[in-house]
This record gives sequence, C-alpha cells and structure tokens, in this order.
Amino acid sequence: MDISPDRTLTADLCDSHDDARVAPGDFVNYGAGKACLGPVEVITTENDNSLVSRTVREPGNGRILVVDNGGSTSCAMVGGDLGRAAHENGWLGIIVDGAIRDVVELERVPIAIFARTSCPRKSVKRGLGSRGESIEFAGIAVSRDDIAAADADGVIFIAAASFSG
Repeated sequence: MDISPDRTLTADLCDSHDDARVAPGDFVNYGAGKACLGPVEVITTENDNSLVSRTVREPGNGRILVVDNGGSTSCAMVGGDLGRAAHENGWLGIIVDGAIRDVVELERVPIAIFARTSCPRKSVKRGLGSRGESIEFAGIAVSRDDIAAADADGVIFIAAASFSG
C-alpha cells in the first residue's frame, strides 16, 4: 500500500477493512516520517521506558513499536536518542499511548513517531514492563504482529489474519 504523504492511509484502510480498530483521542506525529504501516511489536509499561530503550536497540525488521503507557503524560517514553536508535535499527515507526520528549530532535528522525503529547520529564528506570504480550492500547486490544497504521488522520490497528494491503 502506498504511504506517500498525499494519500490518506488510515482512511483508505478503514474503508477497505471493516474490522479496523481506531485508537480514540488525538495522536500527534513528532517524527519526520509522515506515516507508518506495518506489523507491530508491543510493550506495556508504567512510566518506565527501560524496555523501550532495550527494544529499539534491537533490529526492528520493518516493524512498528507500540508502547502502552496507559495514556500517562507524566514522563516521556521516547526521546531523541531512542528515536534515532529506532531508525538506525530498522523500526518503521513508534506509537505511544503516552508522552515523548526532545521534540526538536525527533522532528529530524526520518520515521513516524506518534504520541499523545510531549513532556520534558524522563522516565524512571525500574526495569518494569512486558513485551510481546497482548495489550490494551487506548482501550483497544492489540497483539504482536497485528498491523498498525498511523498518519495525520489517526492511528488504527488491523488483525494480521485479516489484513490485505
């Protein structure tokens, strides 16, 4: 599927996939990439980006990292260093139900990085979180390898088994 900036990626996918799940609320793109589409890796955590940091330093293999921080905006899950690491390791994008930071740095990272807002506070590193288990992202069930798409219209998820792109 064409994800060029002049296409309406999420709208087109919702039109062609009745089972597309739309994440409620506003998500802002802080990265230089305008959109992303691909299979997901999922993380759930609580104001601790230790697992996010480890994950973006591994090969992304064309996946999108989806981080469920419960919508918390009290600290950032991704900043400039992690955004650059994600790009350098082949991640197509990052979608955070929570906050990011280092907005000016992320604007130069050539992948899409969607989050609810920005917050200058870094997270506490306690080693909390889980990876690869099904999560509730903004109230939507999301599993590893589901397909995520994000653009200026919003963030959606489609079960991998029903995706045709």
